[in-house]
Amino acid sequence: MERREFLKMGVAAGAMVAASALPALADPSYTSFTLKECFAMTPQQMAEQSGAVMQGWKYIHTEAAGIRNPKIRNSVVEIINNPAPKLLDVVLSRKKEVYKELDKNGWVKGVSFDAFLPENGSTDKANQPFFTSPGSGYSSHHCYPGGLATHTALNLKMSLALYNNYSDIYEFNLDKDVVVAAQILHDLHKPWVFQWQKDGECRTEQSLAGTGEHHVLGVAESIVRGLPAEVCVAQACAHGHPGFDKDEASAVNWLKAAAIIANVDPVKYGLLEKGGESLPLPRSMEAFVTHLGDHDWVLTVPAAHWLIPVTEEIAMQDYGFKKADLGSAKFHAFRNLVFSQATVMALYHLMQKDGKDALRKQINSIVVKA
Repeated sequence: MERREFLKMGVAAGAMVAASALPALADPSYTSFTLKECFAMTPQQMAEQSGAVMQGWKYIHTEAAGIRNPKIRNSVVEIINNPAPKLLDVVLSRKKEVYKELDKNGWVKGVSFDAFLPENGSTDKANQPFFTSPGSGYSSHHCYPGGLATHTALNLKMSLALYNNYSDIYEFNLDKDVVVAAQILHDLHKPWVFQWQKDGECRTEQSLAGTGEHHVLGVAESIVRGLPAEVCVAQACAHGHPGFDKDEASAVNWLKAAAIIANVDPVKYGLLEKGGESLPLPRSMEAFVTHLGDHDWVLTVPAAHWLIPVTEEIAMQDYGFKKADLGSAKFHAFRNLVFSQATVMALYHLMQKDGKDALRKQINSIVVKA
C-alpha cells in the first residue's frame, strides 16, 4: 500500500471509511478536532477515529480469519481480541524462581525483581485493546494510539508478499498459517508493556534476555496458549534471524527465557533442537520470512525521530504551546491525536516530499486553530 494511501486513510473520519472514497490530501471535508476536543479524547477514541488504524485492524482480522488450521486460527483471533497476559497464571506463583533463573543467565540485568513483568496485568482482560496500543516506545516507531495496528498490518503485508514471491519465483509454498500467525502475534504483548499513562506517554519498556520485554513475554504467551512450536519459533525470530551463529544464539536465548516463564521444557515442546543450543533443524524458512517481514522499523524509527521535533515546533508556533509544555499531558494529547489520524510515516513522507509548510497544513487540518 502506498504511503500516500496511508495518509489519506489516516485523516479520514472513522473506521468505516472505504479506501476508494478517501478525500484528497488536506481536503476540508476531513474530520477536524479542536484543541479542547483533542485534550478530552482517550487513546481508544483517537484510534477509533483513525481510518488508517481501523483499516489496518480490519486487515489483521481478515488475515487471521483466513488461517486454515482451526486451533491456530482460534488462538490468534482470541489473542488479538483480548491480549490479556494469561502467562500470569503460570508465572505469578513461581515469580521468585523464574526471576532467579533468568538472572542466573544474565537476562534481567538492570531490572529489579519488583520491576520484572509489567504492572496491572490481568489474565481476564487486557490492559487495553490491541488496536489502541502504540507500536513501540514513545520516542520510537508508531508512537501513537493505534500504532501497533498499522505496524502489524504493514509487517503482515510484507510477510505475505515474501510468501507469494517464494511461490512465484521458486515454485513452492511455505506454511502460510505459520507466517500469518507468527507475524500477527510478534508484538502481542505491546498492549501490556506499552500501557498509556496519565501524562499521555506510554510506559517505559524493560529489557529481557537482551531485547525488549514485550518480545520474550509474547513468545511465552504463545507457548502458554498452546500454539505450535513452529509458530513460536518463527515469532521469536522476528527480532533476529537464525542465519548466523550469533543471531541464532539470541533467538535461542529468547526461546529459553520464554520457556522458563511458561514453565515448559523448550526441547520437549519443540522450540529447540536436542541439546538446546540451536533452533529446530533444518531451520524454518517461515522463521526467516517472519524476521524479514518485521522490518517496518528500519525507516519508521528514524522517521519518528525526525518528525517529532518538527511537530513540536509547529505546536509552539501555531497552537501556543510553550517549550515547557512539550512534556505535558496536553501536548502529548495533541501529538497523539495528530499522529494517530495521519500516521507518523505518512506525515514524514509529506514533509520529505513537499516540505514543512505542507506538513503544517496537514496538522492544521486535523487540529483546527480556534
